Amino acid sequence: MTLTELRYIVAVAREHHFGRAAEACFVSQPTLSVAIKKLEDELGVALFERANNEVSVTPIGARIVEHAAHILEQTNTLKQIAQQGKNPLIGTLRLGAIYTIAPYLLPHLIPALHHLAPQMPLQVEENFTRKLAERLRQGELDVIVISLPFDEPGVETLTLYHEPFQVALPADHPWRKKTSIDVNELAQENMLLLGSGHCFRDQVLQACPALNRSSASPGTIQKTLESSSLETIRYMVASGVGITVMPCTAITQTPIEQGLLAFRPFIGPAPDRPVALAWRKSYPRMEAIEALRQAVLQSALPCVHWAPSLPLI
Repeated sequence: MTLTELRYIVAVAREHHFGRAAEACFVSQPTLSVAIKKLEDELGVALFERANNEVSVTPIGARIVEHAAHILEQTNTLKQIAQQGKNPLIGTLRLGAIYTIAPYLLPHLIPALHHLAPQMPLQVEENFTRKLAERLRQGELDVIVISLPFDEPGVETLTLYHEPFQVALPADHPWRKKTSIDVNELAQENMLLLGSGHCFRDQVLQACPALNRSSASPGTIQKTLESSSLETIRYMVASGVGITVMPCTAITQTPIEQGLLAFRPFIGPAPDRPVALAWRKSYPRMEAIEALRQAVLQSALPCVHWAPSLPLI
């Protein structure tokens, strides 16, 4: 039994596909399949059920994969502790961020972090919160940037800032004459929302409960024009299809969009989202987490409200 074999079975359990697991492990599919068959023979149990290109984990396989992920995490912790004995700010930091944060935070964050820790490059992954949480638990990511609430056992969180929402309109929309928008008015319009799985979508629906009722109507434009990208939605708004709600850090305009979009704040206390760092409690490179936090604080993000916090170390 080897760590490589354990890494392979964790990848297959995550991807539910031998080909994708092999790609994730940077090996050929036959190499991965042979190694897993060897491990199954050694253990005397089947870890996976294979049928019509679909792979599922057997009950005993799920227990073994869980322990394998824990072993890999502990192995990585040993490497991190050894690295910490040299310099915790040297070596790659594996950062995950949700889709609606990464494109707007990273352009500010990376230059600041490079100044603070020039020998600590970022390996970045964008994904849904649930996927990032899984990869964090399995030790495949060191720290993630997510939106609260986020409650995972064995994971610490630290709020960085609160980000207000704004309304994005076509430039010729009648609401352009308004200085601010009442959140209850959103349900009267053709609202474009992110697809299911995005926590930002859930936060918009929570801020305007009336949208939940309108989206339940069959054939509504809100239902048929859901998108998986804030940038795609931005272009649809610019073309006049409807309106949307965006986090304020996404309120930028390219030269192509000049004159096609308008943005308006909400009336009263604007709905917002808390953005936070999350890392495993066992993670040994706390100096790296603190450097990341400091880089975010130095990022000069427009429009956010910074959360007060003390240094982590």
